[in-house]
Amino acid sequence: MLNYSKTSAIILLVIGSLCNSFAQQQPPHLKKQGTATQLIVDGKPYLVLGGELHNSTSASLDYMAPVLAKFSAWHLNTALAAVCWDLIEPQEGKFDFSLVDGLIQQARRNNLHLGVLWFGSWKNGVSTYPPAWVKTNLKRFPRAQNKDGGSLDILSTFNDANVNADAKAFAALMKHIREVDDAHTVIMVQVENEVGVLGDSRDRSTLANDVFKRPVPKELFDYLKKNKANLMPGFAKKWEAGGFKTSGSWEDIFGISASTDEMFMAWNYARYVGKIAAAGKAEYPLPMFVNTWMAEWRETAQAKPGSYPSGGPMPYVMDIWKAGAPSIDILSPDIYSNFEERNDLYHRSDNPLFIPEVVREAKTTAAIFYALGHHDAIGFSPFGMESLPDFSADLGVSYAAIAKIAPEILAHQGNGVINGAFLSKDNPKQTIKVGDYDLVLGIAKHYSFPTPEYPAGIFIQTGQDEYLVCGRGLTINFKPNTPGDPRVGILQVEDGTFVNGSWVAGRRLNGDEILSGGGLRLRGDYYMYQKIKMYRYK
Repeated sequence: MLNYSKTSAIILLVIGSLCNSFAQQQPPHLKKQGTATQLIVDGKPYLVLGGELHNSTSASLDYMAPVLAKFSAWHLNTALAAVCWDLIEPQEGKFDFSLVDGLIQQARRNNLHLGVLWFGSWKNGVSTYPPAWVKTNLKRFPRAQNKDGGSLDILSTFNDANVNADAKAFAALMKHIREVDDAHTVIMVQVENEVGVLGDSRDRSTLANDVFKRPVPKELFDYLKKNKANLMPGFAKKWEAGGFKTSGSWEDIFGISASTDEMFMAWNYARYVGKIAAAGKAEYPLPMFVNTWMAEWRETAQAKPGSYPSGGPMPYVMDIWKAGAPSIDILSPDIYSNFEERNDLYHRSDNPLFIPEVVREAKTTAAIFYALGHHDAIGFSPFGMESLPDFSADLGVSYAAIAKIAPEILAHQGNGVINGAFLSKDNPKQTIKVGDYDLVLGIAKHYSFPTPEYPAGIFIQTGQDEYLVCGRGLTINFKPNTPGDPRVGILQVEDGTFVNGSWVAGRRLNGDEILSGGGLRLRGDYYMYQKIKMYRYK
């Protein structure tokens, strides 16, 4: 007689196994959760706790091997590493992927994932990474020109041979990664690096000048009209100043200025880079991003385009990039100052926050809590970590703390019940909203424990009147922001940790350690995990 219960159990096991196998076969991809966008790797959301290698580190496997071992020891889970056009295609059409294979193998040995940085036509605005057969043939692969008619060391965006050669090489790279990386070691790809014209506000070659005088492409206006209510404010004002025209040349629409030159170049860089990304995605559709050389940008006072790469995805021209390069998933800021402001500018409903480069300083080790909690960031990656081991070890402490609580962070991103913050001597108090309560944060000072330079934490509402906190050096008071009784009492505070994603309770805290019943006090000498249950009364 057939045992239906046993048969059903077997069927469910088979279905579960097939679903798990399918998830593991899917390449890494992006997926929406509430208002957040998350990176999915082997069927699970993934936080990039990363570090970017120096530009030439990945050019030698022997040089790189001890560096990746250090990355693993510093609790990184991802390395961002350059793959350079000149090294994989030294002769046209003849590819050598030995460095790519070695990079993937070394990352696996150190339990690291990889973000590949494609240094193709441009790196930091100039064209130093194309192979010699491109660099030395200026007739076939022309350069941008300045107003004096001189050639710049920058491949022109207005030449099909330039973009086609780059796209062919990038497609070959993505095809090779798909063929050799069945373990999904490579999870993201950066297309080019900090693109834009340096030395002038735009390319002034004969062809570029001719294109500049032509009508603004219809595809851009189609995007602008469709997204008019959500355009970046500075760009919207520029378009409004010209009467929201939808036909005419760049100067007819946006006026005669260096910022108009920048918009023109943004469109042409976006089209060029977007074509390369599309060619790569046709072979292997990994998430792809473009990074930005950030100038001291303000809506009313820009640094002069050309002093920074004019045409890169600066905030002012993000909408042009969105219109021109739909195959690019993320426009990312490289942040070396004004951290909070630049997080705000690049986190949009159509643009998740991923920070591929960030300055190596003490503030950075705390700022990650703000990026992950307040902006639902996909990840974070200081530049050149191997050259500052003391900084890297300190950041590793933050990474280790975040890694333990990562499943909780990922489960709650995008749902309005998570936030993060950091304080300093210049910003010693802050109030943030986390679900049903406002959290009043201050710096915890205690005669027995040190106070960190940048106290930081991440805060998650896990249930009604229940919160999970990870942080150090903070005092935290809770104030309701929903209707009901105005006062807050504490039912229970547990100090504990996470082991393999599961909560392990430790001490039950009370007295001075919970601010005499008024809130939480997190010591400054290590990152603490605490669960709090509260009640409300009149």
